[in-house]
Amino acid sequence: MNNVQYQYKFEKILSIKEKEKDEAYAQYSSCLKQFEEAAEKLYKLLKKKEDLQAFQEEKLKSGLSVQHIRHQGLFMDNLEKLISHSQKAVMIARQKVNLYQEKLMESNLEVKKYEKIKEKEYTRFMGHINLLENRQMDEISIQQYMSRGL
Repeated sequence: MNNVQYQYKFEKILSIKEKEKDEAYAQYSSCLKQFEEAAEKLYKLLKKKEDLQAFQEEKLKSGLSVQHIRHQGLFMDNLEKLISHSQKAVMIARQKVNLYQEKLMESNLEVKKYEKIKEKEYTRFMGHINLLENRQMDEISIQQYMSRGL
């Protein structure tokens, strides 16, 4: 009886699902990194704008030339455009993170389903093996009893 081995009938499907889960995790991680980079860029732009506004307020107190005020205004307009673009990039990156997080969760569920099936089948298999071993032991006991009795 010891030479009987358990063979899971969905082993190939389980390995495919595990591979899909690993790929989903890699995509999720990549999107998360892109999101973090986009958010960091947006943060730096917002900080730059805040610093520029503080600098402008300070300079306005001491007086600025019209040329300098125009230059600062153009710079602020360009900075606003960059911030707007960066906000859109962060929003898109966040959506991608959410999408791939969902895919990762679905992949995890699929893998868990097949693992649960495998676990139940293995338990059933071991129960069957134990039953066969018990029957075999009973037969051996009966044969030994019969051989002593004769």
